[in-house]
Amino acid sequence: MKTFYDCIPCFLRQALDAARLATSDETIHERVLHEALRVAAEMDLRQSPPAMAQQIHRAIREWTGKNDPYLEIKNRFNSMALELYPVMQGWMADSDQPLETAMRLAIAGNVIDLGVKTRLKEGEVRESILNAMSAPLEGDIGEFTSAVRRADEILYLADNAGEIVFDRLLIEQLKPAKVIVAVRGFPIINDATLEDAKEAGIDAVADVMENGSDAPGTILRDCNESFCDCFNRADLVIAKGQGNYETLSEESRDIFFLLKVKCPVVAKHTGCQEGTMLLTRTAI
Repeated sequence: MKTFYDCIPCFLRQALDAARLATSDETIHERVLHEALRVAAEMDLRQSPPAMAQQIHRAIREWTGKNDPYLEIKNRFNSMALELYPVMQGWMADSDQPLETAMRLAIAGNVIDLGVKTRLKEGEVRESILNAMSAPLEGDIGEFTSAVRRADEILYLADNAGEIVFDRLLIEQLKPAKVIVAVRGFPIINDATLEDAKEAGIDAVADVMENGSDAPGTILRDCNESFCDCFNRADLVIAKGQGNYETLSEESRDIFFLLKVKCPVVAKHTGCQEGTMLLTRTAI
């Protein structure tokens, strides 16, 4: 998916928000904005939005000296999600369709996207989870279920911290297939890293690997060899979130995307309204 003109103001807002999280020094805020404007001016818009975000956030880390400006917020949402986890396990135990229930909860958790909304409130996450069972879901659940049941090895591309706790519910339903969960190789926005996966207990239910990249999506040419080997080998790839959709939706392999549509650009690209819980598949 290419970068659209409407993405540019969002990048600038995101850059300023991240700079303010990292430091109160307005001189650095100005430098970060100048760098974001330079990157936007020079970027090939045929690249995906996460490719631009990657360059901007590298500049933020360089100028502020903060390797992970979102760390405190990530930890807060991880803790909140872990508090909700026993409640959701109860819902799973009572469900007649546990795979669909887990998928709905995982998609609802995709609201924890600080690239889209830096000042996301915990109440908004709780509301998304509470509405997960009744909210309309766009997509073919039967097709997804059949693909899961046929797969011997599934690669699950995680998205954000906090959200990855909700992913655990779905990952547990993907058995008996071997499940490998991939996280970002370095901190970027609030995307999940190896530390977040361990805090969520993902390593207790699946193998976990880093993709070697600091992009808020999955740019294959930027990922390490072991990840790419797994991506090409897996019987099924499940990709969470907008960033993974933006970077992989045009790949020529079978991928199921699970996301909450949270911006007008992705809404237009998918043909769905903002707020839609979406299950979609690459055209292969």
